Amino acid sequence: MALVSMGMAIAPCSAGEPLRPEVREFIEITAQDFSIDAKELEKLLSQAVTRQSILDAISKPAERVVPWYEYRERFMTDKRIGEGRDFWSANAKPLAAIDDGGIAAAVSGIVGVETSFGRITGRYRVIDALYTLAFDFPARAAFFRSELQQFVLLTNEEAIDPKTALGSYAGAMGIPQFMPSSYRNFAVDGNGDGKRNLWSNWADVVSSVANYLRLHGWRSGEPVVTDATIENTDMSRFDTSTIALNETVGSLEEKGVTFATTLAADAPAMLIVLEGKDGPVYRVGFNNFFVITRYNRSTMYANAVNDLGQAIFASVHRPGSQAGR
Repeated sequence: MALVSMGMAIAPCSAGEPLRPEVREFIEITAQDFSIDAKELEKLLSQAVTRQSILDAISKPAERVVPWYEYRERFMTDKRIGEGRDFWSANAKPLAAIDDGGIAAAVSGIVGVETSFGRITGRYRVIDALYTLAFDFPARAAFFRSELQQFVLLTNEEAIDPKTALGSYAGAMGIPQFMPSSYRNFAVDGNGDGKRNLWSNWADVVSSVANYLRLHGWRSGEPVVTDATIENTDMSRFDTSTIALNETVGSLEEKGVTFATTLAADAPAMLIVLEGKDGPVYRVGFNNFFVITRYNRSTMYANAVNDLGQAIFASVHRPGSQAGR
């Protein structure tokens, strides 16, 4: 997750200053569509601030494309694996409750990659991030206006103070970095206290990320990804330009891809080509790999999540370990 300094604000709303016409239209539509008090919404948005640093962060040119081996090294450190072990030890009960032969490792990998197990969750007020992008970032204004609506609804439902909630420059919130719509649709109350708190309640975090994966198609007990080799490296036989389960176990084997799996020949699969230090690295992803890419549309992200999660799982369950008990 990228973090930038708060920077200077541009075009802030000051007390008594009339709201912009597009903001007033938003208030009118939102109040009507969701039965929200228009005056309360106007009061809230009059305290939102457009921040130039948010626009700079979301609009900055893409940096050098980091090769897989460098990207992986960011997460596969002794420090982060150790933090993951501590996370597992502290949350053994909720992890055991959601584990079905792999999903607990995936959840661990996700929160480890997203926020270093809750250490880096963002420093922007969510209301400022969503307001800025909803009204000063035309390329995705419709999306962020919808997320701003979802945020307002969420804060009402969960008794969250909309003026103090913090997140990323894009409005992603809490330890798992859920956008407001994902928070409302997929977050669950993991410990039965009647609230869904993704900032500090680890039972809610673990259960919510697992719920997200399940509702996006996670299959209990199935593998995520496996290493592979290829006899003939003529890649014209494969379509790796999109993230899609566009092969099967059988079709990949017929094309000379060698890998180990207990899945049936007709099981959906995809060939993954990554940039290693000494040349291409080949892997085969299965249904659960594709599910992880629904969290973040990147094959490198999904591989990092899997590798970190599996490393944490192995550390926790090695002989003599106390973390998983």
